[in-house]
Amino acid sequence: MSTSDHNPPIQTPNAPSLLGDIQNPKLIWAKGALFLVLGMLSAAILVARMPGLTEIALLCICIWAFCRAYYFAFYVIQHYVDPTYKFAGLGSFAKYICKHRRPSDRDSRNDQSIK
Repeated sequence: MSTSDHNPPIQTPNAPSLLGDIQNPKLIWAKGALFLVLGMLSAAILVARMPGLTEIALLCICIWAFCRAYYFAFYVIQHYVDPTYKFAGLGSFAKYICKHRRPSDRDSRNDQSIK
């Protein structure tokens, strides 16, 4: 085996990348449509497997709640809490939470647990 088998080629700024940001508006719309189709298909399969109204309602609430949580993570924090935060995915949001926990928040939780 040659060393090129173990080391991927270095990407230059002008070189096209298969994993880079999508820039073509048609591809962005296609990606959004595929997410919609995937969500509708998986929801249809779940409803077919558990057709009760309670399960359908819980599925709708679950989807709505996760959508709101995602909106909170990328929009609310950036626009209302910390304008310096730039959303780069849920992983970056988790790192943000860990790094920006205020000591006073932890102290107040500890004080409440002692009581």
